[in-house]
Amino acid sequence: MKLGRLVQYNFILGTLHLLQGLAIIFLSKDVKFPVNTSFLTFDTATKSLIPATKELFTFPLAWLIVAFFFMSAIAHFSIATFWKKGYMADLSKGMNKARWIEYSFSASTMIVAIAILVGIYDLSSLIMLFAIVAFMNLMGLVMEVHNQTTQKTNWLSFLIGCFAGIIPWIVIGIYFWAAGSFGSGKIPTFVYWIYVSIFIFFNCFAINMYLQYKKVGKWKDYLYGERVYILLSLIAKSALAWQVFAGTLRP
Repeated sequence: MKLGRLVQYNFILGTLHLLQGLAIIFLSKDVKFPVNTSFLTFDTATKSLIPATKELFTFPLAWLIVAFFFMSAIAHFSIATFWKKGYMADLSKGMNKARWIEYSFSASTMIVAIAILVGIYDLSSLIMLFAIVAFMNLMGLVMEVHNQTTQKTNWLSFLIGCFAGIIPWIVIGIYFWAAGSFGSGKIPTFVYWIYVSIFIFFNCFAINMYLQYKKVGKWKDYLYGERVYILLSLIAKSALAWQVFAGTLRP
């Protein structure tokens, strides 16, 4: 796919993200989840410090879904308009800085939405999950920028990013395990499907990068891998959004 067609492709995909975000706004019911903070407080009866939790606020889950759709739409429209020259220059070098910056926000928002669905309501935990997924994606940026200056591919940032990327899934998996082992209720089945499907999609991004740098088959052309990234982004966000809608947000 030529550079000019990729720019048009970004505009089309940006439109699809935007339309889905608008659809979520107009179709979703107002389902709110709490955000809490945990702290130590002094128990006068036992004369000791004990853990306590306080609800800080509630917010509509649909906002998170709309947010990552709109983040992607803004990124695609930026690439198709004022950042077009920068985008094409980056692609000609075998990188896309805009992609990783967008992912650092949108993918992090996606993981926060999944975390809330499994019962992670602690504000500090949500911030840490957001940050570590952002870090994972920024390692993708480091991978592409760093390897502009190497004769042989350096995989260090790729490996660090993979290590960081697996941690949120372990944390969320612990909540699944705890709900089954100690909880009185079950996590809804659709959340398990979300966990499995989005985990697979997240790993597909790493596989796509690996194939690009190993120059396997069609991935010898960096632009082919770029097109795969764009499609994966749309499919992963759509899969999460409409699974959440079907399980929680539908009227």
